[in-house]
Amino acid sequence: MGRRALPFARPLAAAAALALAAAPVSAQPSAAAVKAAFLTKFPGYVAWPPPARPGSGAPVVLCLLGGDPFGAAMDGAVRGQQVDGHPLQLRRLAGTDGAGACHIAFVQGAGAGAALDGLRSKPVLTVTDEHSGGAHGIVHFSIAQGRVRFTIDDAAAAERGLTISSRLLAIALSVRQRR
Repeated sequence: MGRRALPFARPLAAAAALALAAAPVSAQPSAAAVKAAFLTKFPGYVAWPPPARPGSGAPVVLCLLGGDPFGAAMDGAVRGQQVDGHPLQLRRLAGTDGAGACHIAFVQGAGAGAALDGLRSKPVLTVTDEHSGGAHGIVHFSIAQGRVRFTIDDAAAAERGLTISSRLLAIALSVRQRR
């Protein structure tokens, strides 16, 4: 996920998708569908350190840990998606075994805190929401003024060697800055 110039149409399409995903929850099929759309777009705005970048032809791996609130909405959102020429692959994991191979991990459920602790030293973009038992990942979804929004802990991202694009930081509800 290097930071190279993208064709003119791609940034516009990505911005439009993110803007649509931030539409009022009542205008969307469900908050879960909006979150699923965000989760499939986030990897295009994150640069991983060299050892964690997918190799030629390798997928960008999106994992759901501790539950799947998305169901068919996530399957549809992932289908056919590419991130900088890499296919986006979805994995549903019951626990943290194998989670270190994820590029992005949506963590939910009673074990969210322990799962996040287990991923703390890995270059994985962790994402949580209000069903994560109070635990917060690098990105945390919330509902604000009737819209699905998110906060970003850029300091935590930096600790894991991740670089989040300023374009994604700009649309976050709030950002905890790097030190």
